[in-house]
Amino acid sequence: MKTVGAELTRVAPGLAEIELPFSESLTQQHGFLHAGVIAMVLDSACGYAALTIMPADVGVLSIEFKLNLLAPAKSGHRFLFRGSITKPGRTIVVADGHAFALAPDAEPRLIATMTGTMMVVTDRKDVQD
Repeated sequence: MKTVGAELTRVAPGLAEIELPFSESLTQQHGFLHAGVIAMVLDSACGYAALTIMPADVGVLSIEFKLNLLAPAKSGHRFLFRGSITKPGRTIVVADGHAFALAPDAEPRLIATMTGTMMVVTDRKDVQD
């Protein structure tokens, strides 16, 4: 997240939010925030949301996600990525993600959604957070 300039801004049980300023270095050929960046940050938001409902000594790893890109992520915006838990489980957690473009003097605009499946990992020091 440091590489792209993303910052974890809110954590609550079953919820995590990450914010990202627009950067031309993260765009595709048309000047929009690259879909890979959107996927990466939404995946992280969903993973952190899953961690909020887990014991402190476990980790989570993504095992699947589906991304829907709904609108171009344009320059001049700041972006909010929200992950929330849809279905908690002992070994598998399903989370939903929503990405919003935040522009001054405008309502947040939904630009992408994600459904992710996270695997709960225990007894592995290299995966625990």
